[in-house]
Amino acid sequence: MTQIQNASGMIPTPAAAPPDILRCAYMELVVTDLVRSRDFYVDVLNLVVTAEDEDAIYLRSMEEFIHHNLVLRRGEQAAVATFSYRVRSPEELDKAENFYRELGCPVIRKKEGFVKGIGDSVRVQDPLGFPYEFFYEVEHVERLAWRYDLYTPGSLVRLDHFNQVTPDVPKAVKFMEDLGFRVTEDIRDDKGTTYAAWMRRKPTVHDTAMTGGAGPRMHHVAFATHEKHNILAICDKLGALRLSDHIERGPGRHGVSNAFYLYLRDPDGHRIEIYTQDYYTGDPDNPVVTWDVHDNQRRDWWGNPVVPSWYTEASTVLDLEGRPVPTTERTDADEMEVTIGADGFSYTRRGDDDSMPEWKQGEYKLGNQL
Repeated sequence: MTQIQNASGMIPTPAAAPPDILRCAYMELVVTDLVRSRDFYVDVLNLVVTAEDEDAIYLRSMEEFIHHNLVLRRGEQAAVATFSYRVRSPEELDKAENFYRELGCPVIRKKEGFVKGIGDSVRVQDPLGFPYEFFYEVEHVERLAWRYDLYTPGSLVRLDHFNQVTPDVPKAVKFMEDLGFRVTEDIRDDKGTTYAAWMRRKPTVHDTAMTGGAGPRMHHVAFATHEKHNILAICDKLGALRLSDHIERGPGRHGVSNAFYLYLRDPDGHRIEIYTQDYYTGDPDNPVVTWDVHDNQRRDWWGNPVVPSWYTEASTVLDLEGRPVPTTERTDADEMEVTIGADGFSYTRRGDDDSMPEWKQGEYKLGNQL
């Protein structure tokens, strides 16, 4: 893929209008063992099967009315085939084509759609290397919000967001803003370096986030529950099934987004977040929340330290021909390297011991010595 940028290193803003994106809609994952993946997503997480055949399974959450939120497709190498967004009208697909063609990006359009249940669609490989899809036409299915006979204690009710890893977060944020996304929260240091940013189209904290690191890669895809007790029920179920080793991080509460969370790894290592209780962001003057990279409450308002794998491991993404996209290393300092105490202590802010309770200061200083 040709990297498109101007002299400043940023991607030029196209003259063509971007498509009007409604929300993140589904992700297509390549998995190496369809049976094991079905066991995990259906039998353990209780996503609903809309359709399946020997090569793919189409899954949705309880409150969804479009055909699916997740496609599991059999393949030789685990990867992400597409991040898919629904647009406001069929006419927006022409805008998507024009927007990305002006940038010189690979673009494929299929009137019949690329997957079951989805009509006229545009797939692109964007200037950051990520595979995106845009669609409007969709097959409606039964929304199961009222089917309480089908609910389990840990039911997943909707797709909430994606999280992407990219080596140049400022460039990624600028490009996503050109695409119509708005920043709700970000993480910066005192020099203004941006380490991560959360961006939205629907009126929640995010439809996607850009996190700094070797990329392009997919960090996680997130499904929402109604309440935090639903997440605890998932933990109990994993324990009862002796599958608790699928838990990578959590449960806990984020500072960023204020959400209660749990991170799981599926049988291929794809990271799934279970997420609840973030906040409304739909007003035009919604203020951006900026977190200091040295404030460890940004990632965990409370809870256990962030494990190293959460910073370093992520899923490969594919180009439009199904080939793995090569990654580029981040040139700025890595967030994990500049984090005081490796996320191990709360209230840690460089040069500001007064920002934590007195009883905590001794532990913080000892942690730095170690």
